[in-house]
Amino acid sequence: MMNRPTPPEIEVEQSDKSLIDRSLREPEIFSLVFDRYGGQVHRYLARRAGPADADDLMSETFLTAFRQRDRFTSSRSPTGALPWLLGIATNVLRMHRRSETRRWAALARAGADPAVAAPTDQVVDRVDAEVAFRLVAGVLEELADGDRDALLLFAWAELTYEEIAAALGVPLGTVRSRLHRARLRLRTVLSITDDEKE
Repeated sequence: MMNRPTPPEIEVEQSDKSLIDRSLREPEIFSLVFDRYGGQVHRYLARRAGPADADDLMSETFLTAFRQRDRFTSSRSPTGALPWLLGIATNVLRMHRRSETRRWAALARAGADPAVAAPTDQVVDRVDAEVAFRLVAGVLEELADGDRDALLLFAWAELTYEEIAAALGVPLGTVRSRLHRARLRLRTVLSITDDEKE
């Protein structure tokens, strides 16, 4: 029998930190960070700013991350690059805040989320969902910027409290306070609506 040569050792998936460090010497390596997280960052931006703006905002987010890659530290973002990238995305969104606030006002009036397909089966469920969405969009429009950012990073990007703190560059206690205020406001508005139905 012939001895087969052993296959070359498969490279173990590199950590985000090692990829970003490598990209300082080999800039093209940063595309692997984009490949890992581009979809999640795009979904987050599409929900926040609308599908029409998401591509441009994602490009701006990754361009900023590329330019600032020497600042990435695993101590500030111990779970990887996603919180860091979403923090940059949130800062990019702040520059577009006026249009986002106008979008929430329009969604509060229209009652439809363009990033989520509307159900077509149950008319009653659809009407209830549209009413609830209008109310939620109205609350999101009124929330302080920091409270809205924390809530949407938690609800749409599914970050942990620690990851939100890293993304926004604030203490963990601040994240808890912001989420508490946002949830309280949402509960208040939604409970008033439930009371009106009865």
